[in-house]
Amino acid sequence: MGAVIIGCGKALPNLEVANDDLQALVDTNDEWISSRTGISTRHIAVDESGLALAARAAAAALGMDGSNDPTDSTCGWTTSPIEPSSIDLVLFATVTPDIVVPSCAAVVKRMLGLDHAVAMDLNAACTGFIYGLSVAESMLAAANGAAGAAGRNPLKRALVIGCDRLSRVTDWGDRNTCVLFGDGAGAAVVEWNESAPGIMASYLRNDDDEKNALTCANYIEAPQPFSAEGIDQAARATDPSLRFTDEALGIHEAVEAGGMRQVIRMDGRSIFKFASNAMTHAVEEVLRRTGCSLDDIDCVIPHQANARIIKFAAKKLGLDMDTFQLSIANTGNTSSASVPMALADAYVSGRVQPGDKVILVAFGGGLTSGAILYEA
Repeated sequence: MGAVIIGCGKALPNLEVANDDLQALVDTNDEWISSRTGISTRHIAVDESGLALAARAAAAALGMDGSNDPTDSTCGWTTSPIEPSSIDLVLFATVTPDIVVPSCAAVVKRMLGLDHAVAMDLNAACTGFIYGLSVAESMLAAANGAAGAAGRNPLKRALVIGCDRLSRVTDWGDRNTCVLFGDGAGAAVVEWNESAPGIMASYLRNDDDEKNALTCANYIEAPQPFSAEGIDQAARATDPSLRFTDEALGIHEAVEAGGMRQVIRMDGRSIFKFASNAMTHAVEEVLRRTGCSLDDIDCVIPHQANARIIKFAAKKLGLDMDTFQLSIANTGNTSSASVPMALADAYVSGRVQPGDKVILVAFGGGLTSGAILYEA
């Protein structure tokens, strides 16, 4: 018995920006970007909100909308159309929420008419979808287990969404980071099935980012008319508490020099080293927990951050690159959306077939990492 994936979908913004297009912003070119990252183009949301992208991806995962062509901007796969009223739980993973209250999950629930669902957001950076799927599986297992199930919400089906608009927190004048990111959304529906293995193992981990290798501060714009002595109209233009966060992230000097606060800052070399080790370890851990070997795995769907990271991890594991689903070429790094969009590509293209054993694996800021091994 287990949580089985019965639908998945993806949605990309309309605007596609090629590598050479970025020459208008920074000193770069297609050869430099593609050879170092595997990225050729990325999609940038201009008119589309994150919520609109998420709703499109979720609708495709439910079989409500979307094509069965992986090259389309919105596509999806389902075992059969899924009734919206059958969704009991919505989890929305993101680091760039359009809304804080209500949650993005609650808004998508309302948009798609998921009347019976409980909804909430979570943030685990680029590993967000792995965390969300693991949380969903745990909640479904608890609700359907013999011990204590009667005291819990009845949960049979969950919709897990990963959606990010990293273009909104990208410094487009920093050529070391701006060439990496794009926008998008992906989603999957999981169902508790007493007669199928579904998710066989999950592994989640957090390592302290002591060197602030990957950060993005939050900036609250509302003026604060207070000082330490009480109400102070002159204090509206400043927020002294921001100093603490800036120092914690090691960005105070950059901000004081006029740099933007709420943008992604990354030490690429440190993240590369962390990512390749974290991916390898996570894959090995879910294999250990299931008793499976690499020979049993039909497909690995990794976080699409950098093709070189994936190739390095594949070499460490002794796996052929043909085992990996690569979707990064026309998406770039889309954070929480990365794994579910690649998952949709794998299903829509027919790469994943019933009975296949599949590993989802990701890493991200935090520093987060994790993997899930399931039977399709």
